[in-house]
Amino acid sequence: MRPAKDDLCSPINIAEEDILEAMSEIQGYLDISPGDFKEIFQFAYRHAVTRIMHSRKAAEIMTKQVHCVELAMDLRQVATFLAEKKISGAPVVDAEGKVVGVVSEKDFLLKMGVGKSASFMEIIAHCLNNKGCVATLLHNHNIGEIMSAPAVTAGPDMTIGAISALFADKRINRLPIVNRDDRPVGIVTRTDLVNSYCLSR
Repeated sequence: MRPAKDDLCSPINIAEEDILEAMSEIQGYLDISPGDFKEIFQFAYRHAVTRIMHSRKAAEIMTKQVHCVELAMDLRQVATFLAEKKISGAPVVDAEGKVVGVVSEKDFLLKMGVGKSASFMEIIAHCLNNKGCVATLLHNHNIGEIMSAPAVTAGPDMTIGAISALFADKRINRLPIVNRDDRPVGIVTRTDLVNSYCLSR
């Protein structure tokens, strides 16, 4: 069950073990003054974040309903599917249901020749200032031509700390979570990852 919108930024739950770990780092006798408490809190907060990063797994934060596109689809079909599902990207699966790539809006923009960071208004301006629309370049092409492959994937047991590092290293916005047969069982997006740090469970 996904968290309610109002709960997405609830503070990290600092456990007693985090406070004890923090207190053990402070040398000497503790005379609890506001300054001491602030110092303990800072240490405890750091321990809480570290604990969450190394204990919570992909299976706990992933979206289990994965919208996938098929390798056999053409770009018109893929664009229509993504628009209907209101998502900006999805894993690409082959005929056996195995993840073989990932496609996103950036891949479409690159194929259109407008650059992966182009805004919607830049595309409109391009279409209005030139003959035809850049999107027409996508006709008669299939998903295999633009998808990012091989797909960067992970298993359900990967920690959110490792996922965070993977997002930064590979510069990705979504991570398909697969089983041992490379079939999707979930997906972790940047939003899921950010929410995992601030949700108290």
